[in-house]
Amino acid sequence: MNDEPSAPDLLRAVERFLERDAVAGLDGVARFHARVAANVVAMVAREIETEAEHARREWEGLAALLGEEGALPETPALRREALARRNEALCERIRAGEADTGAMRGALLAHLRGTVADKLEVSFPPRERDAGKTGRA
Repeated sequence: MNDEPSAPDLLRAVERFLERDAVAGLDGVARFHARVAANVVAMVAREIETEAEHARREWEGLAALLGEEGALPETPALRREALARRNEALCERIRAGEADTGAMRGALLAHLRGTVADKLEVSFPPRERDAGKTGRA
């Protein structure tokens, strides 16, 4: 594990440089590209900062929907693989019609709203995200 500054701290420093210095000193297409770069850096920082919490919530939601137990894997790569397997199992149950009505339908919709909200939290720049914050259902 690296010491300070962390990866998100370094990315935030690059974001600040791009927003405060580079964008201000550029015009036209170069200015636009600097803004895009700043947004990409901010998105990567937000993804790193929220990845573990978002994965935990998705894992718990899928566990409840599927009736499965088991600990969330520790490493990001193993988490992604395990989440993909659980999501595929959920897709199979949806295709089989298990979520068409009843309690499963309501639970599925709540899970999907929360998962999408987490993905949007990563995608939206802070000013836009804070202006339209909806939170988890």
